[in-house]
Amino acid sequence: MATVLDTVRAFFAQNAYVIDAENAGDVVARETLLDRAMGPGRTRKSSEKIRRGRLPADGLALVARDPSGHVIGTIRLWNIEAGVTAEGHAVSALLLGPLAVDPDQEGKGVGGALMRAAIQEAARREHGAILLVGDPEYYERFGFFADRVQHLVMPGPFERRRFLGLELKAGWLAGAAGMIVPTGRKLSSPSYLKAA
Repeated sequence: MATVLDTVRAFFAQNAYVIDAENAGDVVARETLLDRAMGPGRTRKSSEKIRRGRLPADGLALVARDPSGHVIGTIRLWNIEAGVTAEGHAVSALLLGPLAVDPDQEGKGVGGALMRAAIQEAARREHGAILLVGDPEYYERFGFFADRVQHLVMPGPFERRRFLGLELKAGWLAGAAGMIVPTGRKLSSPSYLKAA
């Protein structure tokens, strides 16, 4: 007969996950997870225009893995220019997204753990701010607010109330205004495509 301790151990063994750096072997699992969690229209979003053809910021592509090593969550951050200051200086920042968790794993804290890990790693790497498009009801708990990005705009349509920012360095976004544009490393074409 199982004891209470056995039941607790079984619960944690079943619901355990680790946050890890994404690797090349995670690509198919990540894309399958994103399709499943976000639907087929995910590639038409304004945020996707910024990410298309780019690589995530160094060290800021993370996954959550279950005890078997399967990807059950993903988060990526991308280098951007968040407008310019009144003096004309470009404001470097990060764009977060997408954040997705396997629907079978929702409610287990996976998304929150990915958010906290991504924010901590971005701060450790000395980035000044993170922007995203998402539900304020979820992201405000992590410090993201619309007033931080009130003078910035996304390319293409977006909902102003869902456009949020978090300053990792106080005052980083003060006075920033203009269009969000990508600045990160571009994907390189495979050599077999260059030869064609």
